[in-house]
Amino acid sequence: MDDQNLLKQLLMLGIGTTSLVAEKLQEVTDQWVREGTINPEDGKRFIDDMMERLKMDQQSLEELMQRQVRNMMQDMGVPRQAELDELRGRLDRLERQLRDLENRNWR
Repeated sequence: MDDQNLLKQLLMLGIGTTSLVAEKLQEVTDQWVREGTINPEDGKRFIDDMMERLKMDQQSLEELMQRQVRNMMQDMGVPRQAELDELRGRLDRLERQLRDLENRNWR
């Protein structure tokens, strides 16, 4: 399994977990409103507050996962995109220089 696939699966798991938590929060809040424990406005405010916290936690988790994957790939010696782009540019310049030299020798 490649790292991108693993990262996608972890993110999907996070999204699924967030969705499940949101659903359960709604169920519990609806029950509290029916029982008269809280009023509907407080219930909505509670859900909004909890979802905002979940979103912040999920963003922090995603950032942490991205840093960990980046560090792991760096430790394994996998080049970054910028490094590959730089090497491609150098290779293009060398190929042009080689063609120029070949053209000079054939004249």
